[in-house]
Amino acid sequence: MKRTPVYQLSGRQILVLSMTSAFIAIALCAVVVLIVTSRRSADPSAVIQAESAPTRAGISDPSTVSDEQNNIEVYKTLAPGVAFINTTSYQQDFWGNVQEGKGNGSGSVIDQNGDILTNYHVIEGAQKLSVSFGGDKTYPAKVIGGDPDTDLAVIRIQDPPAGLTVVPLGDSDKLVVGQKVLAIGNPFGLDRTLTTGVISGLQRPIRAVNGRPIDAAIQTDASINPGNSGGPLLDKFGRMIGINSQILSPQGGGSVGVGFAVPVNVAKRVIPQLIQFGEVRRPKLGASLMSVTSLADQGARLPVDSGLLVRNITPNSSAASAGLKGLSQANDGSILLGDIILSIDGEKLASNDDLYRLLDKKNIGDTLQVEIYRAGKQITIPVKLLATAPQRTQSQYQE
Repeated sequence: MKRTPVYQLSGRQILVLSMTSAFIAIALCAVVVLIVTSRRSADPSAVIQAESAPTRAGISDPSTVSDEQNNIEVYKTLAPGVAFINTTSYQQDFWGNVQEGKGNGSGSVIDQNGDILTNYHVIEGAQKLSVSFGGDKTYPAKVIGGDPDTDLAVIRIQDPPAGLTVVPLGDSDKLVVGQKVLAIGNPFGLDRTLTTGVISGLQRPIRAVNGRPIDAAIQTDASINPGNSGGPLLDKFGRMIGINSQILSPQGGGSVGVGFAVPVNVAKRVIPQLIQFGEVRRPKLGASLMSVTSLADQGARLPVDSGLLVRNITPNSSAASAGLKGLSQANDGSILLGDIILSIDGEKLASNDDLYRLLDKKNIGDTLQVEIYRAGKQITIPVKLLATAPQRTQSQYQE
């Protein structure tokens, strides 16, 4: 059966996908604005406070006004906080000529420091950034941090103007199918366009640009198109509940009413680290792994039916410190089987995605109880999680 491609929504290019929780202490307080620490903050944990009031200045209680009036008020109040992001990249061709590439996307102002939340794929590879908020005035910007695993990034306006409109963060854990949503963005370069719809589905699995799973994505029928990437998906109170990221579309990339947004609660977990460190610091196992099931489908004969075969180990990693073993070569040139991870903390593992989801719930410094198959026996060994850099290929993850 022919698969309908999934497209990311950056205006720079439409990327076809082949196919989220970091540790952070988040303080949720009932205030009217979103507060995020700047890169200069000495306390990385005191970073986000989400608006909890049912309405904010300029937006009436939705139960007292018509749906049309609610649309008008949300747009009028929040559109000034939606940025038009322009990117420029430079590449040298075979003959030494420099080629300039232009692109665009959307983003949301999240504090008065000029920090803007957007998609990672909007700014990936860009050497020059600028933003605008309508009209001809543009502001140079720079990348503060990016997380390809969740397809989120934060950029910052250099010398931001006073009185920026901050888009408040809501709570994506309280969403229900059927509730009204509004999307504001810059589809096809059309400045700050409003579309409306409903939440069509929840807990949708999508994949980031690097192939990592982003669980619990929001599906909406609000029209979003290339250029909407990074823009806010809002509820009727004007609170951001998602970051518009992808569409399911036939060839050509147009909207057919199936769009996906990264839940805002994912963003609330990663924003503090992106601002503080420029990246999300996650625990890593430090092993290149291959699915036993996938190998069996390719004709390989293994002693267990499910699990993750350890292919190789990263030096000085969690796996190396615990003594996990990868594939090795005998004197006669034959390949000796390494460890096969069967479960971690009692959770069976059948794919790299299973491991990623499990590690996403852990913190650096945690100790895992890893059940492995080694030399005909099942044994359990403790593995203390360290932070190591991932190295992935198209066919495997380094965890």
